[in-house]
Amino acid sequence: MTEDNRPEPPYAGTEAETLAGFLDFHRATLLWKIDGLDDEQLRRPMVPSGTSLLGMVKHLAYVERWWFQQVWGGQQPSYPWTDEDPDADWRVEPGETTEQILRLYRHECDRSRETVAAAASLDDLAHHPRRQLSRRWILVHMIEETARHNGQADILREQLDGTTGE
Repeated sequence: MTEDNRPEPPYAGTEAETLAGFLDFHRATLLWKIDGLDDEQLRRPMVPSGTSLLGMVKHLAYVERWWFQQVWGGQQPSYPWTDEDPDADWRVEPGETTEQILRLYRHECDRSRETVAAAASLDDLAHHPRRQLSRRWILVHMIEETARHNGQADILREQLDGTTGE
């Protein structure tokens, strides 16, 4: 892994700045954890479920899309999964390149940042299909989701090349 250049969350920011800062820290952590690996290593399934580091990045791109575009913003974006294939967002297809998936992840994170920055209040309710929840809840959930997958990425990376890190 290269030098740790992840953005520090603000030490004295507003609630929204602090939550967004921690989410950005964890987004950067994911990209830091895969840095320096080649395409074969990124695609290699490391556990019986078939999870790979690149598949995890793809999954998190669509998690960003779901929570910030659909639930937060009320939009109807597209997804790779179906009822018959609910885990398609974890799978790297043969025609997908590492660059495409990394670009997708960065793009979705950028869109999510714009969505959060434009919000008048974290108290506003989101458009979840099954329950009422605040936009604050979405930010906290995304910190948790991304951090949890970073822990999994730690283990996969260590299995690949012995590299460990925060």
